[in-house]
Amino acid sequence: MAQAKRKKRFFDVEIPVLKKTTNLLAYELKELEGRIIRYDLTRVLRGKSLILISKVKIENEKAIANPRKILLLSYFLKRMIRKGTNYIEDSFSTNYKDAQIRIKPFLITRRKVSRNVRKALREKAREELKEYVKDKTAEILFDEVIKNQLQKQLSLKLKKIYPLSLCEIRILQIEKDL
Repeated sequence: MAQAKRKKRFFDVEIPVLKKTTNLLAYELKELEGRIIRYDLTRVLRGKSLILISKVKIENEKAIANPRKILLLSYFLKRMIRKGTNYIEDSFSTNYKDAQIRIKPFLITRRKVSRNVRKALREKAREELKEYVKDKTAEILFDEVIKNQLQKQLSLKLKKIYPLSLCEIRILQIEKDL
């Protein structure tokens, strides 16, 4: 007996952080559950090479992509580093309103600075970010990183120690939900 052929269709997936929709190919809407979407934001952010990684969840017969990770690509950072400057990296986990998150800030100074200044910048950035994220939700946090609001506020606070030429969040990732 012949089997009926199934045909793949496009299903709309909402990305509420970007206020956009995208299409995913599948046989049924249920198959999209748990699928990972990598969305390149380079054009949207005018050259800032950012990738949003989201996981699809089905709610009320609608597919919604919840952000899991934001990744700033390394070639963008390499382009920003100039001769005669220092860069500062850090990586730490912290809890926020609904999960545990890993944040990796990336700072570039205007000139070469001493190790003590770099250490002070790293510690102040960690302290400010932990204080900032503890009462935020994931959607608000990802939205502020994409819109560069978090980085701007951090840069203004770190300016008192030493002025920076670049203040970015290199990676923002949800480690585990609470």
